[in-house]
Amino acid sequence: MPKVFATGFLVGLLEWACVKAIRPHLDWPLEQTVGTHIDVSHSAATPPGMTVTCNVELLAVEGKRLVFAVRAHDGVDLISEGQHERYVITKERFDARVAMKKAGGE
Repeated sequence: MPKVFATGFLVGLLEWACVKAIRPHLDWPLEQTVGTHIDVSHSAATPPGMTVTCNVELLAVEGKRLVFAVRAHDGVDLISEGQHERYVITKERFDARVAMKKAGGE
């Protein structure tokens, strides 16, 4: 595998940028968000040592659904652009559902 910034890490960075952007507007830690969809390009390789900068813009709020435009740049090239969708969740309720699923319930 080439020694460049991997797509999986890029996706994680874009998600984290959206989390950081929306967090001041939530009743955190009671409210949080989870990613539900991402559709992005990864159009240029970024070698080790370069800084990747993400820009995110909240495009739509539809109930609990948040849609972001996302872009990433490495100082030379635009390396990614697309959209990311997140949903606002109540942490306590979400954790209870995950625990039930883990225990084998529905």
